[in-house]
Amino acid sequence: MKICLTGDSILFRPLNSRTDLRISPLFDMIRSCDISFTNLELVPNDFVGDPALDMGGTHFGASSWVLDELNEAGFDLFAAATNHSLDYSISGLRKTLAELNVRKMRYAGIGLHLEDARRPTYFTHPTGTVAMISCTSTFARGQEAAMQTSAMQGRPGINPLRYNTIYQISADEMTSLRNIYQKLGLQRVKDDKIQLGFAFPAPDGILVFENLNFRTGDETKVITTPNIMDIQAITRWIAEARMVSDTVILSIHAHESGYNDKDQLDVEIPADFLVAAARQAIDAGADIIACHGPHLLRGMEIHNGKPIFYSLGNFIGQNELVERLPVESYMANRVSSDLTPHQLYKARSNNDAKGFPAETRFWETIMPIGTYQNGKLESLEIHPITLTLCPAAHIRGIPSLARGKEGQRILEKFAALSAPFGTVLKMGETRDAPVLLWRADS
Repeated sequence: MKICLTGDSILFRPLNSRTDLRISPLFDMIRSCDISFTNLELVPNDFVGDPALDMGGTHFGASSWVLDELNEAGFDLFAAATNHSLDYSISGLRKTLAELNVRKMRYAGIGLHLEDARRPTYFTHPTGTVAMISCTSTFARGQEAAMQTSAMQGRPGINPLRYNTIYQISADEMTSLRNIYQKLGLQRVKDDKIQLGFAFPAPDGILVFENLNFRTGDETKVITTPNIMDIQAITRWIAEARMVSDTVILSIHAHESGYNDKDQLDVEIPADFLVAAARQAIDAGADIIACHGPHLLRGMEIHNGKPIFYSLGNFIGQNELVERLPVESYMANRVSSDLTPHQLYKARSNNDAKGFPAETRFWETIMPIGTYQNGKLESLEIHPITLTLCPAAHIRGIPSLARGKEGQRILEKFAALSAPFGTVLKMGETRDAPVLLWRADS
């Protein structure tokens, strides 16, 4: 069985994956695989619903026919839990669910209540069955789905992978922070809330300052750990999927960053909680961890013979071609609501001088294809992809195979990002483009 993985699909225009000769070789590869996966980084709601004040950066509403384009492109499994899933609130999510269901698409990560959002989806091919679970660590409060009970309905939303954050600081820094906390009167406010039953005392050694948890340590840094309850719930469904499928994919949408070798927070490095959660999922029975979210590449780890892709980057990147934007998007970007949508994006990027259009790394990615035999990974082919960064927003963002030196440079970057995890990859060559290879017996 051949399984193809891609990152974020942000699609707002017809893809023409069969007729555009520039991109059709890539999509023919996707269609030739037995099962292909992508992350649904948009809201296919026909702009129906209530625009959310707290959205994922921009309201990614889209016409529902983009789902037909992705189906024709060859995708079978769709991760749907992202920080954009509720850009149009619960009403928009209900419309998204309806559009996915009427097309009988295999998706996971969103649902009418928490158990619904947690459940895997399954796709069966003559060569085997693949299960996929989708979750996200990046979301606004209240966007996570809630459990239903015998007395009350649940809340529609996403499958959350929450994490705990501790801001570790020196003893001197803690003394200064406690003094500031006292002088502002915040300790008295907190004590009053505890007395009224609306708050709880902080654990020993922790100062909670405006919902941020501080503790004293040897070095000043941010420490993140996965939420135990969410890990237990997700691994419960991994165990279920393990029993009734040949291969289990866990999709994690995560923007959060970790520290590089210079002790600097770096968007190309996964946060500690993400590394821990991915490894725990593998240990619980998952075969593939497919992460995405930061819109650029991160490295790959082979954990117990199974791949963890810490970010597959953008696969389709038409994020500047949203047709309609509610007023909250204009307010968030501090521009006049008289601007047209693309004028808003031009203002946000300072006419392409900053943000995504100003950095090549947001427009280069990889596409892994894994070959499985009897449920075990035999090999990986990792293909370089370019999203064609150019001045025209309606041209850039469409993926194609990166050839020659460009493809080699993308693969070398990915190999370098993977090296700290002990991952050894070999450069190869196909008829069309360079490729990185990993084999279980090497």
